[in-house]
Amino acid sequence: MIRNTIKQIEKMIRIDHYPEQFAHVEFNGVTIDTRKIEKGNLFVPFKGEQVDGHRFVEEALNKGAAAALWQKDVPNPPLGLPIIVVEDTLIALQELARSYRSDLDVKVVGITGSNGKTTTKDITASLLGLKYKVQKTEGNFNNHIGLPLTILGLEGDTEIAVLEMGMSSIGEIEFLTKLARPSAVIITNIGEAHLQDLGSRERIADAKLEIVKGLMDNGLIVYHGDEPLLFERLKSFEGNAQQSTFGRFDYNTLYPMDIVQTDTGSHFKVNGLPYEFELPVLGTHNILNALAGMLVAHYFGIPYEKMNEAFSTLKVTNMRMELVEGSNGEKVINDAYNASPTSMKAAIELVTSLSGYEQKILVLGDMLELGPEENSFHYGVGQEINPDQIDYVFTYGKLGEYIADGAKGNFPEDRVHSFLDKDVLLQKLKKVTNAQTLILVKGSRGMKLEEIVQKLQK
Repeated sequence: MIRNTIKQIEKMIRIDHYPEQFAHVEFNGVTIDTRKIEKGNLFVPFKGEQVDGHRFVEEALNKGAAAALWQKDVPNPPLGLPIIVVEDTLIALQELARSYRSDLDVKVVGITGSNGKTTTKDITASLLGLKYKVQKTEGNFNNHIGLPLTILGLEGDTEIAVLEMGMSSIGEIEFLTKLARPSAVIITNIGEAHLQDLGSRERIADAKLEIVKGLMDNGLIVYHGDEPLLFERLKSFEGNAQQSTFGRFDYNTLYPMDIVQTDTGSHFKVNGLPYEFELPVLGTHNILNALAGMLVAHYFGIPYEKMNEAFSTLKVTNMRMELVEGSNGEKVINDAYNASPTSMKAAIELVTSLSGYEQKILVLGDMLELGPEENSFHYGVGQEINPDQIDYVFTYGKLGEYIADGAKGNFPEDRVHSFLDKDVLLQKLKKVTNAQTLILVKGSRGMKLEEIVQKLQK
């Protein structure tokens, strides 16, 4: 992680002033949260609409921070403390990360997409770890604050950083990728997330493709080749990058074959390779995420025949296709971290493909940020649920009611239930489950459906 004196960072960012007696105070690492202060950190406060982080500067220093930034237009900086006054603390954080990135001899892999970014990040980092010292974005630190913090947390001997890049509007990914300067980028897919902000899938594709604007010379672009919006736009890419694709169909650089889903994960082969891969993550969509990571790993010199070594120890971030057991022996797929029509249909497809269960139940919540067509997106998901493969559909939330309405056209009425109260849903759910039941729980992050999973485990 970054390790400098106050005096040294004068060459990295614009500083208004600081007390001269603290010029040689050294800090290591950067934090914006007083609850996560580690001894010697640089604390960066932000002037928010609701809470002003400058209120916590003295607390941060008392907890062990070595120094703190202070925004110039905030009055009354504390005296006699190692306070570095800057024009804007957010810009100072970003510029500090940009300068530190320039000092590092590190390759960067940038990952964006509507769905699957975090799982793809986890898989890619695991594969690259077979040969390199790798660091990756932790949690959801993938925006204009989180990505600079991730860069500032990179160790000096890190060889490859795998960085997730999220967005909600045009221009955000361009800023992140130009800050990170990746040698390889992955675009997982173009879905419906952010339709509320961007208005169309075409605009979403444009926003995700900003990631190539920061790509280093002779880099690699890996993208979902089944997506025409990506394929058509990248045909006219004028840079000198190599392009590779992954997808379900045989026109891609890599595509999966002989897929078998089990409770423990996914087994598959890949075109042109003689061996089977074993991925301890459920879902064909996660096999595609793995193919993206495999293409990047191979670009960095990892042989395909060694990749099962990384898969065998792979740990993915919680609440992404996480299989757990309920208190009555029922199996629960916890995929409650996020949801869009694309990812929800993929999760339902997985449930229908798994064998060995007497019954299968869907617990589906609202999918958020889908814009003016949100009702029809939910209704369409319900319409596509096959009553021959799914026994019950339970929905939670106002928008979830549209999923239920769509399903009722195909299901008997007593097999589709809609709820606005999680406890009532849970009571009804428990009445129809047993040890031979498979339950999928999926919804947007704001619906907090992991609470249902947790109560099923008690």
